[in-house]
Amino acid sequence: MEGTPDLARFPVLGTTSLDEARDAVTRVYLDHELTAPSDSMRMTLNAVSDRHFTLGYLAYGANAKLVMPPTEDCYHVNLTLGGRTDADRTDGARASTHARRSGIVLSPEQRNTVRWSPDAEQLILKIPRTSLEGHLGDLLGRRVHEVIEFDYGLDLSTGRGGTLLASVEFLARELDRPGGLADMPIAREQLEAFVMTQLLHAGRHQFADDLLAPVEPVRHGRLAPVLDYMEQHADEPLTPQELARAGCMSVRTLHATFQQALGESPMSYLRRIRLDHVRAELQRSDPTLVRVTDVAIRWGFLHQSRFAQQYRERFGELPRETLRGYSAAATG
Repeated sequence: MEGTPDLARFPVLGTTSLDEARDAVTRVYLDHELTAPSDSMRMTLNAVSDRHFTLGYLAYGANAKLVMPPTEDCYHVNLTLGGRTDADRTDGARASTHARRSGIVLSPEQRNTVRWSPDAEQLILKIPRTSLEGHLGDLLGRRVHEVIEFDYGLDLSTGRGGTLLASVEFLARELDRPGGLADMPIAREQLEAFVMTQLLHAGRHQFADDLLAPVEPVRHGRLAPVLDYMEQHADEPLTPQELARAGCMSVRTLHATFQQALGESPMSYLRRIRLDHVRAELQRSDPTLVRVTDVAIRWGFLHQSRFAQQYRERFGELPRETLRGYSAAATG
């Protein structure tokens, strides 16, 4: 069984000092008051950030209490991997989290107090309001101008909750792996967008029913600017949200129209475009100078065995055979 995805490649601090621990978590996440036994605390914080959000691993190794003011401009999603935490906030809501079964979402508008057990470990997402509310707006096809009022507790034992936890753990492991997502902006952006979508589907909030409401596709001709955009930007980290904006429609409408018109999802169609680009590049490349892996990664294909299978299904040969074909053509 795989170990805890602790983002060890991105250490921020390991300390027994209360002041150092408070300063590090304040720097990465938010200002707060920290109380913990100074003779037993063994705090570990590892974290990595980009334009969408911060993902970190945090453990105190002691009974710790954090009192946090309203974040105002961010959502914090605490996914408990070990031990338990007990939380309450200014509106009277309470929630307990248990290892791999539950988490909490900290609202930008509420003051929170969270108590950690000595064995508690968490993966914590810090997501700017602009990122998550903009992502929700893209899914719904309209601007979101208000705070997403998540239920305090987040059930990770449901299908959607389990997928959220699995996707965040996968993101953490891939970021931690040398040569993984940290060096692959296309794949990383796609996975981060998926994490935000799963959060919006796993948590209960005032927009949850809207996300589940049926959606009607639009005229097939509305896809033309989307298809053009895909061709012109296939080497960039495109997301369904960006494609929907190119077609002036919601993400849900985009998916419905693609399924009706083309019988596949937007990202499946984009994958075929990228496979075509990989093939064209391999056909004109010298195998003594170019590796299939490098070309695949450049076009957003993270898993090489899956990429090779998809390539063979599309073109009837493995990518290395296409690359070797260059030598045959050059010497023929």
